[in-house]
Parts: sequence; structure tokens; C-alpha cells
Amino acid sequence: MNLTVKAYPNNTAPKLTYDVLIENQQDGGVIAKVLGLPDFQGSGVTKEAALEKLIQLLQERKPEIVTLEIEPPQTEHPWMKFAGMFKDDPQFDEMLAYIEADRRELDAQMEEYYRQLDAENETK
Repeated sequence: MNLTVKAYPNNTAPKLTYDVLIENQQDGGVIAKVLGLPDFQGSGVTKEAALEKLIQLLQERKPEIVTLEIEPPQTEHPWMKFAGMFKDDPQFDEMLAYIEADRRELDAQMEEYYRQLDAENETK
């Protein structure tokens, strides 16, 4: 398995953005939680105070977000083991001819059906 980590140099790193859930508590306080990161939360008397504590926590811990590109392991397509299994069968060409003839017959039937349908619609 190949693993590639995309990282940005310190001077070109994009700003990190977080979705934050603000919850008012029964005691009148406020908790700000980063969604998906349960360890990152700040609390305060006001929304602004809770967010400020959360920002301080994020700056202290210096979280880093990286993008991983993982190549899946190469596996054989499940139908490949059947590919070519009839190549030496003496009846294979005969079977293909039968399939082609059946397909032509079905196509002719469908053309006739649509021709009749069009004729009926023209008379209406």
C-alpha cells in the first residue's frame, strides 16, 4: 500500500476552519465544542468567552490537519479468472453465431413492434 501525506510548508499553510457547536448550559455558562474533535472544547460565561478559550486551546495544542492519499492494494478483477476460458472450445464459434442470430431476430421483432406502434399513432 502506498501512502502519501500532503503537507504545507509553515509559511503557506491554509487557515484551519472548524465547525463549532455552541451549547448553553443550565448553570448559565456556555460550552463551545469542535465537532468531530471531542477533546477540543472551551467553556465560559458567554459565547465569546467560550470561543476564546477554545481558540486558546487550539493554539496551545497546535493541531495539524493533513490529507492522506492511500492507494488501494492492487487486486485482480473477480471476473478475470474466467476470461478466455472458452478459447479452445470447438463449439465456441457456433455459440457466438447462435447468439448473433438470436439478437438479430429480437432486433427485427422490436423494429416491427415500433413500426406498428408508429402506424397506430398516425391513425389516431
